[in-house]
Amino acid sequence: MTFTFDTGMLIALERRKQRATQAFRNIVRRGFLPIVPAVVYVEWWRGRSTIREEILAAVLVEDMPPPLCRAAGEALAAVKGSSLADAVVMASAALRGGGIVYTSDLQDLQRLQRHFPTVAILPA
Repeated sequence: MTFTFDTGMLIALERRKQRATQAFRNIVRRGFLPIVPAVVYVEWWRGRSTIREEILAAVLVEDMPPPLCRAAGEALAAVKGSSLADAVVMASAALRGGGIVYTSDLQDLQRLQRHFPTVAILPA
């Protein structure tokens, strides 16, 4: 099982939203390391803070290797109107066999889910 976080999930964690915090605790308690694609890190980062550093210490920031770039680009071509970050998040999860993506952007990721059917989406 893999867990991928989008920008909305990181923001929810930063704001200590109950649902996001509980999901995060459950993931870590089960011994998993949530994945944060690099583009999500860029979109979320607005400067150092203690809470951001704590979140980053408990996740794995994923680089953008060519297979991920290709899969996300193909999704952008197939699902018109999708954002780069959303396509990368879904492609990242799909390339690891699926798993769960936590997001605050359910509708946009659900559109991409047709292109990545092995990926489940849960609210942040």
